[in-house]
Amino acid sequence: EVQLQASGGGLVQAGGSLRLSCATSGFAFDDYAIGWFRQTPQSGREGVACIGNVGGNTFYADSVRYRFAISSDSAKKTVYLQMNDLRPEDTAVYFCAATRFSGLRGLNRYDYEYWGQGTLVTVSS
Repeated sequence: EVQLQASGGGLVQAGGSLRLSCATSGFAFDDYAIGWFRQTPQSGREGVACIGNVGGNTFYADSVRYRFAISSDSAKKTVYLQMNDLRPEDTAVYFCAATRFSGLRGLNRYDYEYWGQGTLVTVSS
């Protein structure tokens, strides 16, 4: 059974940092591309960052580029999202998602078939 478990959310002041983790199991980690998405009632679910299978290639939404960094640890089957210089508009529920794909899959949520539960990030001003 494919499982993804997101964690690491919390309350942080603007300008602060958080690191989210996405622990995975039930699939061959190196065969899957992983993405981070976030959702608010106002904006729906949007792609934030993605990483190709076997790590290496990454891609970011313009709104988070140069502030967020996605990485993966194949031995731990875990993907991370380091979030720096957080802003109130980053407040959202963050989800990780996986799809069997060679390379980068992009930030379209419909291209990912496996999803974890979300973790709430709240950034206060």
